[in-house]
Amino acid sequence: MAMCWAQSALALDPRYPDWPCQQLKVPEISIASVWHGAPIDTVDTSKPADPKQAELVAHVAARRTPIEDARKMIGDYLVGTEDERQQKAIRLFAALYSTLNAQRDQVMNGIERFSRKQKGAAEEIRAMAQKMREAQDKANGDPAQSENLASQLAWQTRIFEDRRRSTAYICDVPVLIEKRLFDLGRAIQDDLQGGLKAQTK
Repeated sequence: MAMCWAQSALALDPRYPDWPCQQLKVPEISIASVWHGAPIDTVDTSKPADPKQAELVAHVAARRTPIEDARKMIGDYLVGTEDERQQKAIRLFAALYSTLNAQRDQVMNGIERFSRKQKGAAEEIRAMAQKMREAQDKANGDPAQSENLASQLAWQTRIFEDRRRSTAYICDVPVLIEKRLFDLGRAIQDDLQGGLKAQTK
């Protein structure tokens, strides 16, 4: 079972042999899939535009912050003239994209490290199973040794299976981060459109 897991992980996408998830690995979030506003490629995200932006990004990027609360915080931040609001919105989304894309990258690197450990564990289980079979096949084998190997194999297999079951959960995290960025981008754009409609009335 352990070796089947390792082999299936290898077969998902040959370009990323350590990627164990059913979801295809996309190294970077596509801006076009999460943002339909003005281009952000010229925005300098190496430092926040102002202290309020830095604090806001930290709060709304966190998945523990309900999206409705994030919407309100965004609305409170996007104030000023129409031009000021547009500039704030672009810089805010650029900062969110940079932050969440980096978080997603860290998560994906962690998933691949996890996958490599699981592959190593699968190899150890296979070697232990072979050793146990050899001990059991000996005509004058030591029953205590066979029992000890069987106990170790059962324990290692249980750990492996517990970790394998968590794979689906950890594989969802990059998707949740991307969805979070999409929702925040929509909240920013909705606030801008709401303000524009209010001015034209």
